[in-house]
Amino acid sequence: MKSPVVAVLSGGTSREREVSLRSGANVAAAAACLLPTVLFQVDSEQLPAGLDPKIHVVLSTLHGTFGEDGGMQRLLEAGGFTYSGCGAEASACTMDKAATKALAANVGVPVAAGLVFDAAQAPLAAELTARLGSEVVIKPNNEGSSVGLSICSGLDEIAAALAQLAPGRWVAERRIRGTELTVGLLDGRAMGVVEVAPKTGVYDYTNKYTKGNTEYFAPARIPTGAAGAVQRFAESVFSVCGCRDFARADFILSADGEPFFLEINTLPGMTGTSLLPLSAKCIGLDYAALVREMLAPALRRFQHDLP
Repeated sequence: MKSPVVAVLSGGTSREREVSLRSGANVAAAAACLLPTVLFQVDSEQLPAGLDPKIHVVLSTLHGTFGEDGGMQRLLEAGGFTYSGCGAEASACTMDKAATKALAANVGVPVAAGLVFDAAQAPLAAELTARLGSEVVIKPNNEGSSVGLSICSGLDEIAAALAQLAPGRWVAERRIRGTELTVGLLDGRAMGVVEVAPKTGVYDYTNKYTKGNTEYFAPARIPTGAAGAVQRFAESVFSVCGCRDFARADFILSADGEPFFLEINTLPGMTGTSLLPLSAKCIGLDYAALVREMLAPALRRFQHDLP
């Protein structure tokens, strides 16, 4: 039986396009060591020309809108493609931060107090302070990679952030000071917990994707019990959101040792500074082995569905 060809999708139309191009190139190089592989660059919200559901198993590295929100996944499903990663419904759910937090809270995973609102009806700074305290995190409800993130302290900073909101849905949360953590998941099982420590400021888009701006500790420098709790909570969120194959969940460990869930990323970055490969390294998987495990469930589905 002829082996399928891996089709890696990169680029896309979101503000994370450049990161996706880097992720895609890395993943395609690793996948090519396992199976014949083709790298496709996505430039519009449609399937790239040349994809064939009878030949290709798709591994998308599209980040942000249209990549992680179920848009590309719906097109792949309609076209009869086998692809790696979460399905369209789970992707749409997890891209909605407020909806994901609500599901997490329903299964006992701690989340920060917050408020969801439309930019056109944004609350006053005084209202946010009264509800959430004087330190607040404001971020888009449907973006990834810390795009649009603001961390505010005091009425003036909160008011300034609210005045600059782009149209759309936004989330404001009580800021929890502590240790930033992330954990990768393969087939619903948590890998190693990674500690994220920016050298200056917070873990925003610049610090996330500028090499040398952030230190990473894999495994995280936290008590074993706290790491175990993060892993259990990550697995619970993966399950309740209907995820499959792989994902990455982000947490913050408060000063008193309680982990709070932030969000789950269904198409995590795979660049040289990305966190999913670091989490995998904690359990002995190098980059190539991680890509192999990310592909494995889709390859099984492809073989199962052959006539």
